[in-house]
Amino acid sequence: MPTVIRHAEPADIDAIKAIYDQPSVYANTLQLPYQPVSNWQRLYNAGSGFYNLVAEVEGSVIGQLGLQVCQNTRRRHVAELGMGVSEAFQGQGVGSALLRAALDMADNWLNIRRMELTVYSSNEAAIALYERFGFEVEAELTDYAFQYGNYVNALLMARITTRAV
Repeated sequence: MPTVIRHAEPADIDAIKAIYDQPSVYANTLQLPYQPVSNWQRLYNAGSGFYNLVAEVEGSVIGQLGLQVCQNTRRRHVAELGMGVSEAFQGQGVGSALLRAALDMADNWLNIRRMELTVYSSNEAAIALYERFGFEVEAELTDYAFQYGNYVNALLMARITTRAV
């Protein structure tokens, strides 16, 4: 099954919500369970510099990645990303396809030099994925978030692209 990466459309809102309603997805993001559709509709009003990609297999949206370019004049070379993949498709290259597309856009079209993300320290699969794409741990954030009744640490990871001038 080939994975198609494309820009998200308003018609994708229900599918994106369904992805983040899955326990292993919301547990590894800052999303809360049982979010209303209106929270996901904000993706289409996120403002300048927000790029919303989806992964699709056989016409079904199975993953989502948001890339936010910093709007501060002195940090316009920086973007932050976050993503989620449907439980049934985790470990099958969907995250890699989303990340590859986002990094291509950042490197070749948006002039992004620094890509940042935050990932829970316990999310070994995601950390391994990010490391394969050149992200490095810059810091560990203690008691970063509340998850399943406990505080959890997170890693701040970044990928710096050097370009010949």
